[in-house]
Parts: sequence; C-alpha cells; structure tokens
Amino acid sequence: MQDRSSRHRPRGAAARPRTAAALLAAACLLGTAALAGCDSGTESTTKGAAARPGPVWDRKPGSVAAVGDSITRGFDACSVLADCPEVSWATGTDGEVRSLAVRLLGGTKAASQSWNHARTGARMAQLPEQMALAAKEGPDLVTVMIGANDACRDSVRHMTPVADFRSSFEASMRQLRAGAPKAQVYVSSVPDLKRLWSTGRDNALGKQIWKLGICPSMLGDADDLGPEATARRAEVRERVVAYNGVLRDVCGKDRLCRYDGGAVFDYPFTGEQLSRWDWFHPGRDGQARLAEIAYRNVTAARPPA
Repeated sequence: MQDRSSRHRPRGAAARPRTAAALLAAACLLGTAALAGCDSGTESTTKGAAARPGPVWDRKPGSVAAVGDSITRGFDACSVLADCPEVSWATGTDGEVRSLAVRLLGGTKAASQSWNHARTGARMAQLPEQMALAAKEGPDLVTVMIGANDACRDSVRHMTPVADFRSSFEASMRQLRAGAPKAQVYVSSVPDLKRLWSTGRDNALGKQIWKLGICPSMLGDADDLGPEATARRAEVRERVVAYNGVLRDVCGKDRLCRYDGGAVFDYPFTGEQLSRWDWFHPGRDGQARLAEIAYRNVTAARPPA
C-alpha cells in the first residue's frame, strides 16, 4: 500500500538526494577530493588516483652480468691480441683491477655470481644475442659497454649508421626485458677514440700493432696530420658522440637503466692506463679506472647528470 506522505510529495523529489550524491561523487573523481565536501565514501578512489612511486635503484645488487666488446673482455690487457677476462672492469677477479663485481659482491661471491657474455669485435647489432644470454642468468645488474667497433671500421663509410645503432640498442633492451624484467642496467659511454689515438700515437710499438687492423678508421695512418686524415678522425669522433647520445636516450626511457653521463668518454686516459702492446685498449690500470667509474655510478644515490 502506498504511504500517505509519499502521495503528497512533489514529483521527482525522491530522486534529488540521489542526484546530489552522484554529483558530489563525480566532483571528487574530477579532482576536487581535496576540497571539503568529498566524504569518506570517495576516499579509496582518491587514493587510487595518486601517482605510484617509481622503482628504487638497488645500490647493492647481488649479481652482475656483463655484455659488450673487447674492452669488457680485457683484450690486450695481459698479452698481445688475446682476451684476458680476469682483468675485466665489469666481472674480472684480478686483485689489482678490483672489478665492479668484486667491489659490489666481494671476491668469493663475484666468482660465482657474475658472468661475462661480452665478445671481442662485437658491434651493437650483436648485442641482442648477448642480452638474451645475460637474461638467462637472472642477474640483478647488467653492465653494457659497446659501440667502439661500430665506429672502428675499415673506413668512415662503413661505420654503423646512427639509426641502425639505435634500433639495435632498443632491440637489446627489449630482449633483456623479455627475460629479466627486473634487472638493473648500467650503460657505459663509448670511449673517446680520438683521445686514445692522440695518447698512443707516440708509442712506436703500439703503432705497429695498429697496422694489424685495430680501429683503422681512427688509427690508420697514425702520423698523418693532413687535412683529410684530420677530417676523417673528426668524423669518427662525431659518430661516437652520436652513439653516446643514443645510449643516453634509450637508457633514459627505461626506469631501471643508468647511463654513466659520459664519464668514460670524458676520462683522460694516459699511457699508464693503456695496453702495453697496442696502446689503445685499456690495460690493467685502465680497467681499474673503468671499474672505479662504474662502481661510483652504480652506488650513487642519484644517476649521473
């Protein structure tokens, strides 16, 4: 039976309280929850709209996998034209170098919880394959140092185009994320090859080794200071700068990636830090300097500027 009071209520009056409540809830959803008038009924919605904090960088990762080229393999650091991974800046066990893995994990743990998948001569196009291998290790941190061989070609015409370099690095990061979505990544800049040429060109033995085919685009005709040779070296350096820009940009799009801010490119390597055989690759001392740079950046509270 219909209530007498309801028979005399104005038409539509019963809907007004519900309409007012709906309008109030809508106002809260539109961002006015901070104003007085949004009651506890919309509190959960307001909290849900808050921005989620980004992932926290772990400054003490428990395992390290390395990918890259001859520098990470310790090429020419112990003997001529040979790899020497035990002195690698990233995962080596040499006591003088004190690699990044040793500094982070200690010598004993570094021996069992670090892996070196770098390959001498590798270019960026080979990095996706290395990243897939690194991902299988389930590492907390992956170090990347690659790009020198993309510039060190028979001629400047054969240097890897910047667009291809970018595409391969993006593919590498996707490959890693497919297998190790939570792994942190430390990306080293490509060294300044022109600085290395300038430092090593006064060593007669080193220049003889250069003639065997080490980075001919930069090191070929090492004593030629004419305009063509000078322009060639400048072009190689410009390409390295462009590669480093790609490394910075692609890494910057990944929340768990840190670029070194150009620290390795800017480092003033001296003869004491270069291989005693080729005067181009880092020797033991140079590998130790690379380890210092990496450790400082990996353990920093904030990424390099």
